[in-house]
Amino acid sequence: MSARDDRKTWLLVNATVLDPVAGTLTPDRRVLVVDGLITEVGGAEVRHGKAPVVDLEGATLMPGLIDGHVHVTAATADLSALPDLSHYYVGAHASRALHDMLMRGFTTVRDCGGADHGLADAIADGLVTGPRLFFAGKALSQTGGHGDVRRPGRNVGTVPYCCPDFGRVCDGVAECRRAARDELRKGAHHIKIMLGGGVTSPTDRIEATQFALDEITAIVAEASAAGRYVAGHAYTAEAINRGLECGVRSIEHGNLLDDSSVVLFRATGAYLVPTLVTYQAIARDGRAAGIPEHVHRKVYDVLDAGLGALETAHRGGVNIVFGTDLLGGMQRHQLDEFQLRREVLTPLDIIRSATSTAAAMLGAEGTLGVIAPGAYADLIATDGNPLEHLGVLAEPAKYRRLLMAAGRLLAGPQAR
Repeated sequence: MSARDDRKTWLLVNATVLDPVAGTLTPDRRVLVVDGLITEVGGAEVRHGKAPVVDLEGATLMPGLIDGHVHVTAATADLSALPDLSHYYVGAHASRALHDMLMRGFTTVRDCGGADHGLADAIADGLVTGPRLFFAGKALSQTGGHGDVRRPGRNVGTVPYCCPDFGRVCDGVAECRRAARDELRKGAHHIKIMLGGGVTSPTDRIEATQFALDEITAIVAEASAAGRYVAGHAYTAEAINRGLECGVRSIEHGNLLDDSSVVLFRATGAYLVPTLVTYQAIARDGRAAGIPEHVHRKVYDVLDAGLGALETAHRGGVNIVFGTDLLGGMQRHQLDEFQLRREVLTPLDIIRSATSTAAAMLGAEGTLGVIAPGAYADLIATDGNPLEHLGVLAEPAKYRRLLMAAGRLLAGPQAR
């Protein structure tokens, strides 16, 4: 069998199936995949006369991973330089980044600013090998907000929409409505909004709150009217709480949340998407990756608070999703997020955040993040039990037995 097999019908046998929702392991299972979907899960009664058989004796089979916060078009960590890059260069970077994410085991990713319908179509048409892509289009930012990447000296006009940037600027309720509608017109699965200051943006401060309440409410209303939702970038409790009170469905980062934020998360059912690895990577590699010194210093405002916020949210029963938010060459550290979270969460908690809970945030319960009839055949098999040793996910070269995306076998044992 080649390293990649485009057939989409398989019979997987002798697998120990991990159910992330129940937290159980069931041995000696068979999984039938037909045309890229799981059609049966059971014992010896599951058969197929023509499907190639893949023997997973001794392996643990689990759903493919979901990264809830990526930027696949972030070809450089210096976001101020991104608009000046060629579309062709950024597209080439995105193609490689998507391929690498898939091979790490992420069969679905949610892009939170930059990716668009073109990349999603390229994946669907087989022009790019990558995970299933949920995209926001360009993130919405007020003037001078986290998505406004103009340096202070670039003060005439705004960055043209056609540039390969990750955000767009809108001010006032009418502009915010128009921008949200435009991204939805282009097929956005969600709208990304900047609720407060960020690390890599050149002119704002971490503690800043951004967008007026009526602007946030208008954006949420437009997303809701289209059957979509809003993801909000926020660090401080004030920025987080403003977003949650206005109906934002997911909070990205959240390093400086407090108990009042937890109350709102629980009341609204919103999701928290921590991204611990990006701060570690920026602190260690950010300047070498091109982040200006004055921007790089901001990472220390949130670096040490991330684990504490994650622990507070988990203890309070918040819905927590796996995310990484890595930029440029630092995207190679994507799998390190597993070990960072291990300091405060159990392996099962982390696996749920990257499978079933992430699927719920995406509105894809039953089709992603589970091994069940009707779900996409996005599957990983590992030597070793991830519930006991999370490193089997963080070290695929050492422990992986199988990788399947939408029924296509990308890595695995010889079929018979």
